[in-house]
Amino acid sequence: MNTQLHQHARRRSVALVAKLGLAAVGLSVASVAALAQTAYPNRPIRLVLPYPPGGGTDIVARLLSQKLTQSMGQPVIVDNKPGASTIIGTDQVAKAAPDGYTIGLITDSHAINPTFFPKLPYDSVKDFTPVTQLVQVPLVLVVNPALNVKTLPEFISLAKKSPGKINYASIGNGTPHQLAMEWLKSLTGIYVTHIPYRGVGPALTDVVSGQVDAMFTGTSTAAPYVRQGRLVALAMSSGKRQPSYPDTPAVAEAGHALKNFDFTSWYGIVAPAGTPRDIVMKLNRELTAALDQPDVRERLSSLGVIGSPSSPEQFSTFLRKESETLADLVRRTGVKPD
Repeated sequence: MNTQLHQHARRRSVALVAKLGLAAVGLSVASVAALAQTAYPNRPIRLVLPYPPGGGTDIVARLLSQKLTQSMGQPVIVDNKPGASTIIGTDQVAKAAPDGYTIGLITDSHAINPTFFPKLPYDSVKDFTPVTQLVQVPLVLVVNPALNVKTLPEFISLAKKSPGKINYASIGNGTPHQLAMEWLKSLTGIYVTHIPYRGVGPALTDVVSGQVDAMFTGTSTAAPYVRQGRLVALAMSSGKRQPSYPDTPAVAEAGHALKNFDFTSWYGIVAPAGTPRDIVMKLNRELTAALDQPDVRERLSSLGVIGSPSSPEQFSTFLRKESETLADLVRRTGVKPD
């Protein structure tokens, strides 16, 4: 009798262990399924671009969004939100959920704005998580052929003979395009009239049509017009000549007063503050890999844009230093908001 009871108890124990094992397996499968459902990304990602379509930022953003869509298995949608010197679009990123599904492209305007606009609707440092720098973008000073100048010294000479009669476009007050020209003005003593626009597309259109005389703009947007002879490239804002514009001298080559002139724009990606580290690093890896693809490198090179991916920490350090440098330039040029 005792033997029968013992065998019965043993059979029950084996059955119980088997059930527990199956339950454990079930829990494991459920856990894996839950993890698969929450793996990032599992829905479309919005890339907020605080500029209108048609400019260099738009070209780069759409090129990279296509690559990310392919590699991440979810659509990465460029959402143009221009206006207010990039503040409108950037504010949407700052206030978005920190879940990796809203990221933003920023440029040096992001580093300039705290000095230029003391009452921003966000904190330019605390409300964002740096992901990576994307590219460096030398600016080129272009003029309409009707101005009848071929070199920067000729442009300076004409401006000195006719103070205030030459005008120049920018993509808004406090933007790199304005600061580059204002720095040139302060170093040479020329006076040219500023005409701000809401984006590079309409600004460059008016320079090409002759409504405006000149503009510092990204090499990528100017290149086709320069090749067609509809714009004349006078000088590069970077401290040296660029491979994409081998025959265009740097501003610094135009005389002793300009020997320290070196102004290069840049683009980068940020996420809202509090975005999980693993998501930030995944975005960083995907963007770095995209920039390293041969067709992307070739496309960027043809536009005169230099790929420059970085770690989140490197980009954070760069942003702090760039903010200090540009704040000093704003003070020296005396640029003021409207």
